[in-house]
Amino acid sequence: MAVSEKREEPSSTLLTVIVAFTANALVAAAKSVAAVLTGSASMTAEAAHSWADTGNQVFLFMAERRSRRPRDKSHPMGYGREAYVWSMFAAFGLFTAGAVVSIMHGIQQIIEPEPASDFLVAYVVLAAAFVLEGVSFVQAFRQTRKAAHELERSTLKQVLISSDPTLRAVFAEDAAALVGLVVAFAGVFLRQVTGSPLPDAVGSIVVGVLLAVVAVVLIDRNRRFLVGQGVTPDIERSMARRVLEHRVVARLTYLHLEFVGPRKLYLVAAVDLQGDHPEHEVAVALRRIERELEDHETVEEAVLTLATPDETALHF
Repeated sequence: MAVSEKREEPSSTLLTVIVAFTANALVAAAKSVAAVLTGSASMTAEAAHSWADTGNQVFLFMAERRSRRPRDKSHPMGYGREAYVWSMFAAFGLFTAGAVVSIMHGIQQIIEPEPASDFLVAYVVLAAAFVLEGVSFVQAFRQTRKAAHELERSTLKQVLISSDPTLRAVFAEDAAALVGLVVAFAGVFLRQVTGSPLPDAVGSIVVGVLLAVVAVVLIDRNRRFLVGQGVTPDIERSMARRVLEHRVVARLTYLHLEFVGPRKLYLVAAVDLQGDHPEHEVAVALRRIERELEDHETVEEAVLTLATPDETALHF
């Protein structure tokens, strides 16, 4: 398991967010200028998209920082789920400030088209934006691919099921940005060639729909972790073996694992210990195993109880 979850270091994720914020801020400013100069609906949609992404990086930065606070009496499981709350805000921001604005502007351009000019400015800005967004995407892709390789998963699968919502958001938003730039280029080019505002307006709507799909997926993934996302079979097998590797543990009859934050698990298990020891020795042994499990940085808290003789052992 948990090897990959463990190695998704918070500092790496924070760097990914900072790179994305810098790239999006520069791109948003350039696109806004180009949208004003050209009057292109697709450029306006792209500007709205980039400003939404820039604002979202602030939410993701908050998600990364606040979720790393140590647990206390008021939050015995820590603050890990704060990451999913702030990432949810970012996803809603992408939907409202990005998708809705782009779609509405595209529809408005169809109904009341505005003149467009200075297409060269749009092309230069789109090219520069593609480079900057590409740098941000490469950072997110490398981090995700490394984690996926360690778990023997595809990169896309790792994006979807990773417990790290900030990395998933940056990866998805940057990928959508690159696709959106291609769509915007096509819309601007077809408008220049045909003289019709329709391709440009349709491009704006397509960008909006793309952002809406990405936002809905991100909202759904954060919802799953907020309500108590279980773990994948490979993580379950890995943690079961970690419990059974203690020489005093004879059997494992129950195992509950739940994500309580990025790379953080709550573990509950029922075990049968070797031999027949007095109650106080059994209690000491169970507490020692719990502490040893919690020494692994992916386990936020471990709770062990004794299994009854009639319970069937779990096999992994």
